[in-house]
Amino acid sequence: MNLPDPQPAVVLVPRAAQRRVRWKNDLGWTTELAVGPDGASEFDWRVSIAEVDADCAFSHFPGIDRSILVLAGAGFDLHVEGEPPAQLRLGGPAHAFSGDRTTSCTLIGGPTRDFNVMTRRGPVRHSLFTAQAPTTLERTPGLGWVVYVERGAVTLASVRAEAGDCIVLEPVPEDMPSIALTGEATLVLVRLQADSRHSAE
Repeated sequence: MNLPDPQPAVVLVPRAAQRRVRWKNDLGWTTELAVGPDGASEFDWRVSIAEVDADCAFSHFPGIDRSILVLAGAGFDLHVEGEPPAQLRLGGPAHAFSGDRTTSCTLIGGPTRDFNVMTRRGPVRHSLFTAQAPTTLERTPGLGWVVYVERGAVTLASVRAEAGDCIVLEPVPEDMPSIALTGEATLVLVRLQADSRHSAE
């Protein structure tokens, strides 16, 4: 993750600009919300919403750490090689797993939409969780955010986002005051932390 100038960029990705693409294994569809770095042949991080319409295998992503959170539908049981099944349900927490491992899912009650985060192991670490606006986002060296508005609307540094929109808050190279997300909304937040050990190599 490249570090920008001290004043971070706040980028709005409106719903209309998001790309709907096939899964890597061609078994489903995903809507790509944001990816970084821009223009690179391989992503360091990627945030998307997948449509799961049937029991299926997940795509194989060697070297990638993944997290999934159910957005709509009853959810599914996630089967990751070498791990007990994980129950992903609407309103439940995100589940983290390795893209290196063979993974599949079993739906429990029809089609499901899920929020996906992928980060390349080494350059970036991530966490995925839900929140309610108003809230604040911490600003520490190498820390960036992706904000997805599930319901409602928010404003971040004069950028307004409504339901289905996404905001990317670029990382900063030094400590800065927390930044406010104003409005009333249900949010999905992705915390993207550049790995300083990797950057120093």
